[in-house]
Amino acid sequence: MSFLRRLPSEVRKTLATEPGERVLTFAGSDGGYVVATNLALFLSDGTRVPYETIDRASWDEDGLRVVTTGGERRHERVGEPRLLPETVRERVNATIVVNKRVELPGRGGVRLVARRRPGGEVLGWTLVFDDGLDPDDPGLRAQAEQALEGVRRSMGV
Repeated sequence: MSFLRRLPSEVRKTLATEPGERVLTFAGSDGGYVVATNLALFLSDGTRVPYETIDRASWDEDGLRVVTTGGERRHERVGEPRLLPETVRERVNATIVVNKRVELPGRGGVRLVARRRPGGEVLGWTLVFDDGLDPDDPGLRAQAEQALEGVRRSMGV
């Protein structure tokens, strides 16, 4: 694939952007283009993934892998990533207000993450439990909620 300096206008027109949203970088993929704007990542199928909903994004020889805070997993085969990895990493990290891991009594731990939309207010907290812990266990949830309240008080968030 040739190295394009600008996203083709026909691709730009198909992006469901918000007012004031602008393209920062893009990369060609098997399905078209993966586009990073100042507010979201657009996958090649047109899916818009706001940065504050991305839990993890990683790159390897097979391309881009994205895991959302809701647990959805997506994969894009990206040939030449250009500035996409750095841009997505910076944008996702900018949405994180607090990221603190707390040990739960005798059970493992939970990562408490407060996120905000770029330029916005704190949207809320995500509880990310260690592998093997059941997030639906009422006792475990109560411990995590108690830990969250302590973190919120100590950090003023």
